[in-house]
Amino acid sequence: MKEGWEYSSIGDLCDKMNGLWKGKTGPFVNVGVIRNANFTKSFTLSFDNIEYLDVEAKQYKTRKLQKGDLIVEKSGGSEKQPVGRTVLFDREDGDYSFSNFTSVLRIKDRDVISPEFLYKYILFVYLRGDTRKMQKATTGIHNIEFDKFLSIPVPKISLSEQQSIVDYLDSAFAKIDAMKANAEKALNEAKALFQASLKEMLEPKEGWEYKKLDDICTIVGRIGFRGYTKADLVDSPNDGAITLSPSNITNGELDFSKCTYISWDKYNESPEIMLTKGDVVLVKTASIGKCAVVKELPHKATLNPQFVVLKGIIGEPNFIGYYLKSPVAQITIKQMAGGVAIPTLSQKKLGTMLIPSPSLSEQQSIVATLDSLKSKVDKLQANYEKISQECDALKQAILRQVFE
Repeated sequence: MKEGWEYSSIGDLCDKMNGLWKGKTGPFVNVGVIRNANFTKSFTLSFDNIEYLDVEAKQYKTRKLQKGDLIVEKSGGSEKQPVGRTVLFDREDGDYSFSNFTSVLRIKDRDVISPEFLYKYILFVYLRGDTRKMQKATTGIHNIEFDKFLSIPVPKISLSEQQSIVDYLDSAFAKIDAMKANAEKALNEAKALFQASLKEMLEPKEGWEYKKLDDICTIVGRIGFRGYTKADLVDSPNDGAITLSPSNITNGELDFSKCTYISWDKYNESPEIMLTKGDVVLVKTASIGKCAVVKELPHKATLNPQFVVLKGIIGEPNFIGYYLKSPVAQITIKQMAGGVAIPTLSQKKLGTMLIPSPSLSEQQSIVATLDSLKSKVDKLQANYEKISQECDALKQAILRQVFE
């Protein structure tokens, strides 16, 4: 606590309202419902993906959001992102409410504390890690102990001093956000250039012939296999092999930073899907079309049932990998997927997909150009992530400077 300041509590300063349930008794009214998904990484509200629901008018009457309300995430979160994120609702018009995974704080007397100041102070408390100590996990969902949240001490200072702090933080945060936005803009421009080049270089060219995928590789998967059980899993790479999942593909590359391992006995049951350098792995269900080339293997590896693997590719594997990631190929792959509840790409259909087959030297030339562009994108991605982390750390430092 800051020396010389007196403190109240969130519970003394605010009324708390629980989130909205749809209800079953009319009359109904159609309203936009703020969910956890509308909370941005910068602790603001995004209205891009608002869900509109028909809810009981009597429920909505007491839960209509007002400008200056603070929406608190009370359920959700994760190990890396504790619950307790809070955003400020700053719209004067429109019909909006909030989901049952959130609660709202409504200031009792704005002559005592301003919504903007309270929002900034709760952000400081959250980034300091205080709400992590207030959460409990139930069946994988993290819930905040709201009584503890309401007991958080809040400075009792004059409105003029509150406004000075808000103005200072807004000015500092705007400069930090501009730095982050510039890095993000450069990254997005590079990504757009890469995608345009990918499309242009892999469009049909005069003299190119096309072959069925079956004719240039062998497509292998685990047909009828439903997945590994807990008994199949092991904790250490010394005791088993990596089993890839779609989450191991990041930005079109295999990411081995977080792996699941299966026992050697299970691994050896299916030698046909043991991965080797030059294979191309492709997701056939859920994230259909997500793919990557096996360039290096830090450990012996196989696939879970969501994948197929292209082995023994005739030509340049990285050319096939790039082609499968191209817009035209992605459209074709998704159109081939069958099934209603869970669309799935069959190996038989995938084998009929036509793939361009220019000369090996031309494939290698295209890969070299795309690799060079992708390298620049990767560097900008790393730069953006570094700047993003530094900006977040700088905001935390400024908040500590003001409030500690």
